[in-house]
Amino acid sequence: MGKENGYAMSFGHELNSLFFKITISYLLYFWFFPLKNKLKYLPLVFGIFSINILTYYYTDNLFHPGHDEYWTHFTSSALTYTAFGIVFYVIYALKKEYYSELKINQLEKEKRISEINALKANINPHFLFNTLNMIYANAIKKDEKTADLILKLSDNFRYLFHEGQHQFVPIYKDIEHLKSYIALQKERLTKKVFVNFEENIDTNSQQISPLLLISFVENAFKYTSILKGENYTINITIRLKNNELYFYCENPYALKASENIDTNWKESGIGISSTKARLNILYPKGHSLSIIEKNSLFMVTLNISL
Repeated sequence: MGKENGYAMSFGHELNSLFFKITISYLLYFWFFPLKNKLKYLPLVFGIFSINILTYYYTDNLFHPGHDEYWTHFTSSALTYTAFGIVFYVIYALKKEYYSELKINQLEKEKRISEINALKANINPHFLFNTLNMIYANAIKKDEKTADLILKLSDNFRYLFHEGQHQFVPIYKDIEHLKSYIALQKERLTKKVFVNFEENIDTNSQQISPLLLISFVENAFKYTSILKGENYTINITIRLKNNELYFYCENPYALKASENIDTNWKESGIGISSTKARLNILYPKGHSLSIIEKNSLFMVTLNISL
């Protein structure tokens, strides 16, 4: 057993000492420290301290009667309680800081998800209307492709409304969505556009934020469709190796033709500005984006460390 001022302490004696020290520490931890206006309750705390020390002094004397050093005992207990109080306050402050940090991180995460969802929420009505008109025309002609086109359009919007609302998806799903969109556009712009699509993916299950690449492809078809003439080429390349994504999209571009585009059509769809914002949120230090207009070409190069 331990000793106190040269006196051997029994188990009951030690338990009595521990009880009074822990009681005051728990009172501070669970009641006083969480209070907002601590100064208001300081007199009450000092009163509780004093009662605790006096009660401890009385019960402690039961274990070694006749040992009368009141002020030494009082001072020793006060210093012990103060030390315990400081230790418990440090524990309380660290715990409070930890939970505050968790709460801030959760709020920031929720804010980011809300921002991302808002940026993904734009739908291109012109694409929908033009595709429906194309399917309608094919249906009148009893074209055998009609059923397949309806299925592709259905898959396109199913992905947009379902998978597109997830924070991350396997990259192969996002590429399949791109292919479905390209197939619809090629059918609509049969003689006008030829698409050269190159794909080389080493890991189909690699996770990526959905609908990041579609805006550049939408943009390519949008600005190619307004050009006069036929047989324009859109080049699209997607490569993934060792978690490094490379995306390249190139389409013919004419500034004069783009100036005549209806404002609502120009701003429809998941625009490039929205994609830039999403990239800055999701991959702030893990991406590079280059957009160049040169020699009547609009070229987009995107690299992402996934």
